[in-house]
Amino acid sequence: CFSSADSLIDPSSRDDEKGFGNVFAELESVDLPLGTTLRSVYDDQPNAHKRFMEKLEVRIRNHDREIEKMCNFHHQGFVDAITELLKVRADAEKLMGQVTDTNRRLQDAGREVTAQTEEVIRCRIQQRNMTTTVERLQLCIPVLEMYSKLKEQLESKRYYAALKTMEQLEKVYIPRVSRYRFCQIMAENLPKLREDIKDISMSDLKDFLESIRKHSDKIGETAMKQAQQHRTFNSVVQKHDSGMGYTKPVYSLNGRTPTQHNGLAAEEGVLTAQDLVDFSPVYRCLHIYTVLGDRETFENYYRKQRKKQARLVLQPQSNMQETVEGYRRYFNQIVGFFLVEDHVLHSTQGLLTRAFTDELWNMALSKITAVLRTHSSYCSDPDLVLQLKNLIVIFADTLQGYGYPVNRLFDLLFEIRDQYNETLLKKWALVFREIFELDNYSPIPVETEEEYKSVISRFPFHDAEIEKQDFPKKLPMSQSVPQIYVQVKEFIYASLKFSESLHRSWTEIDDMLRKSTNLLLTRTLSGCLQNLIKKPHIGLTELVQIIINTTHLEQACKYLEDFITNITNVSPETVHTTRLYGLSTFKDARHAAEGEIYTKLNQKIDEFIQLADYDWGMPESDGQASGYLMDLINFLRSTFQVFTHLPGKVAQTACMSACKHLSTSLMQMLLDSELKQISMGAVQQFNLDVIQCECKWT
Repeated sequence: CFSSADSLIDPSSRDDEKGFGNVFAELESVDLPLGTTLRSVYDDQPNAHKRFMEKLEVRIRNHDREIEKMCNFHHQGFVDAITELLKVRADAEKLMGQVTDTNRRLQDAGREVTAQTEEVIRCRIQQRNMTTTVERLQLCIPVLEMYSKLKEQLESKRYYAALKTMEQLEKVYIPRVSRYRFCQIMAENLPKLREDIKDISMSDLKDFLESIRKHSDKIGETAMKQAQQHRTFNSVVQKHDSGMGYTKPVYSLNGRTPTQHNGLAAEEGVLTAQDLVDFSPVYRCLHIYTVLGDRETFENYYRKQRKKQARLVLQPQSNMQETVEGYRRYFNQIVGFFLVEDHVLHSTQGLLTRAFTDELWNMALSKITAVLRTHSSYCSDPDLVLQLKNLIVIFADTLQGYGYPVNRLFDLLFEIRDQYNETLLKKWALVFREIFELDNYSPIPVETEEEYKSVISRFPFHDAEIEKQDFPKKLPMSQSVPQIYVQVKEFIYASLKFSESLHRSWTEIDDMLRKSTNLLLTRTLSGCLQNLIKKPHIGLTELVQIIINTTHLEQACKYLEDFITNITNVSPETVHTTRLYGLSTFKDARHAAEGEIYTKLNQKIDEFIQLADYDWGMPESDGQASGYLMDLINFLRSTFQVFTHLPGKVAQTACMSACKHLSTSLMQMLLDSELKQISMGAVQQFNLDVIQCECKWT
């Protein structure tokens, strides 16, 4: 039936159906979109949709026929299935009742299980939360403990440890729990704590710098006392040595003690800087700034402050030169300052450098030498100058023991030595003047052997003729001679005191002693003798005694040479040995005294001549010499008896000078222009006077 119907379709219809076949295939496919397919039908040809609808109706009818055919084929099976279904409906209803009952019982039983399950779930959630909380607390507790430790360290001022704790917090602990707010607060607070630590440590450092100014004097005093003890010990040791070798000190304030002799340091106990000063603020501040990466700022600040303090320490008191204690305090402060610097230099790494301390010391050395040069120039007391010299030596030795160069200080001591010699010369000038003023200018009487030995123990006098004489007897010189000799030796001792401890050879010391002694003889003693000779109250007897005294002092000069040689052990035959100029000094003084004798003798003759009262008109002479002339002759006789103690040439010259001056004066009397006439009696009287003079001197 269907096949016959298909045969009745015209060919054009077949072509349309063939053309729309693809469209139908696409429409029957469930995977392709219909919009595009339907659009192609309407867009293809005019009236194509009409033909398409017709073909679609045909297509639907064909499918309906196929469905009907299939239903007819399966209809019997469907009927059988319905029959079977009806049979099982009763069983299904019964089963449905059973299932419903079972479901009800199951629901009743499940409610309790569900409740218990929910409780288990809730407990599991709580357990998981607790586990998570414990885990988080285990992470947070170390952070809190470290922060608590940090607070304790800050309260106990253990700032360096606190910085280490901060570093651990930042790098290890806080990153583990950084998502928690309290950790963020901690992290934000740490930089502020660092700044607080910097401020506190800097405040401690400022307190230390202020404190060290007060302790510098004590540190320096202790170090210089130890240096003085070492010097005393060395002076004992050097009594057995011939040289003046310099040994380094045994004292130490920084623990770097040189080799110790005979257990001295072990017996006395050597102080260290830490015994006197707490340096922990410096170390703490240095470590803190190093950890914080700001070490350079700290170093610059410390050095700048110490330079300021150095300038204050080097500023002397206005009246420092008045007492030795002023100088001692000045030196103590400087020694204390530089011993602290030396300790910091060796106990820290890089805070101070050797170049910095050398620069600071050179600056200080220039200031010290200028101050000492200025203030010592005001000292007129040799004892004070000597004490100053000893302080400078101890000061130099103390600092030299710590590596500071002190050559310029010893050069300064040579300048002060010249000043010391000047003060000695002034002091001994007063001593010499006092000796001359108290001298009686008469030979020394000795009553016993003890008195004689007492004199020759003070003055090298040897005379065989006098030694043979019985006691009592007289020595030719006056009391001032042994006193002058003793004082010259005392001057040599005083000059030697300054030359000691200058680390110079004995040859140099010998040269210094001889030069200073020469100054004493040629300038001071010579000046005193010249002034003495010129004094109006010094008569002929005193001048004669002065000549005798200078002769014996001149002879004693060789003993002064030997005295210096015994002190220094330097042979006088050494090429560069300076000779004493005492011979020329006493010769000049003696020549001056001789000249003064001649002058005073002539003045005395003039005084007697002025007493002459000749009557030039007298008729005849008195028959005897004039009274004034007899007095003059008696004076000259007694005076010439005193001259017997003088060397023969001097006495002879004095007599010749006196006679010549007398004859000249008598001649001038006759040739006086005011004398108009002379009687024969006056000539005879004058002749008697001249004859009297001739008789007395023949």
